[in-house]
Amino acid sequence: MQQRRRAEQFPGFGVSAGRRPLGLRAGTDIEGRIAVRSQIFRFVLLVAASLWLTSPVAAQSAKATLKDQKGADVGAVELNQTPAGVLLRLTLKGLPAGERAFHIHAVGRCEPPFTTAGGHFNPGGQKHGLMVGPGHAGDMPNLHIPSNGVLVVEILNAAVTLEKDKPNSLFQKEGTSIVIHAAKDDYKSDPAGNAGDRIACGVIQ
Repeated sequence: MQQRRRAEQFPGFGVSAGRRPLGLRAGTDIEGRIAVRSQIFRFVLLVAASLWLTSPVAAQSAKATLKDQKGADVGAVELNQTPAGVLLRLTLKGLPAGERAFHIHAVGRCEPPFTTAGGHFNPGGQKHGLMVGPGHAGDMPNLHIPSNGVLVVEILNAAVTLEKDKPNSLFQKEGTSIVIHAAKDDYKSDPAGNAGDRIACGVIQ
């Protein structure tokens, strides 16, 4: 008698012969929906992972070891990608004191007298000279090397990137290099600012 009353009060949960409880069917439906959603979520994750693996990944850092024309180690450059451009940290030792031009060149070869490094890195086809226009992407401020030849300086170059497959990427087919010149850059003379001979060079890797 009590079971019949409960069945009348809660018909959805009655246990009558020959019929599945509605509560059990509802639970089964919910479990099925959860399973379907779980499969969809897994599929989305797999697609996202495959896209991430096949997409080009930006290089976050690079370096260049600088050598003089005699092959002596005279410093290094650490390059790091930032949202504002590439930050170059230059460490020098043993180069002659004075004001020296500092550029990124368009070829990754450093064979003395370093003419193998090509001209300035210039994907935009601009004239040289920070004082007369946008200049080359590889144009940077002069270095002021003290009498002891030791210098540590950081320079931000907003015109280049370490992201591969970009026109202004430092990872080109022929590579790129860092070059220090014997004289200062006058910031206006095309194509190289009357910077003189190349006294140090390092391939960006």
